[in-house]
Amino acid sequence: MAVLYIIGTPIGNLGDLSFRAVETLKTADLVACEDTRVTLKLLNHYGIRAPLVSCRAQNEKAAAGRVIAALDEGKTVAYASDAGTPGVSDPGAVLVGAAAEAGHEVIPIPGASAFAALVSAAGARDKTVVFEGFLSPKQGRRRKRLQELLGTGWAFVLYESPFRILKLLEELADLDSERYICVGREMTKMHEEYKRGKAAEIYAFFAKKEAQKGEFALLVSGQNGK
Repeated sequence: MAVLYIIGTPIGNLGDLSFRAVETLKTADLVACEDTRVTLKLLNHYGIRAPLVSCRAQNEKAAAGRVIAALDEGKTVAYASDAGTPGVSDPGAVLVGAAAEAGHEVIPIPGASAFAALVSAAGARDKTVVFEGFLSPKQGRRRKRLQELLGTGWAFVLYESPFRILKLLEELADLDSERYICVGREMTKMHEEYKRGKAAEIYAFFAKKEAQKGEFALLVSGQNGK
């Protein structure tokens, strides 16, 4: 039976690719990926040569058919999204479902995760942490969902772009200024930064900056500021 390997890739620092992931990519007959340019850079870094096929959110259903055909031929396929773990705010779920339904084995190769990395560095002591990912870009829907999440009493993790991060922090400060949050920016990269404190304090800190740069992840604790 052919195997589809789901590869956890670095979220920034290329050195975070696991030894097992490197070995799996080296032996794969085909590498399916979200963006062939991004994955090619990773493969080149490790001196890996393998045929690539695009399998991104916009074409995942059609691309899954090509991957299933390769698996049917007995080929080993590895799938990697651009950064982090496929299926976690990234493509991959459609492909995994199709491969499993076709009777092929699907095996994860764990790797870097912005979610786990942020939780480990946040300093929060919540027992329950909800992964929410990206909220709606529409203000009304975003604010309503924030109110729901804050009302659960659980911690939750959000991802946000540099274009909307300040608005998100402003809404969090407005809804619960005392809530403890940790913001991770450019995690594992050269300009990696973490900021911890009450929602109002964190908003004031980032509001002073002329421009927000990089990718952001936020952990919002179920508890008030510490």
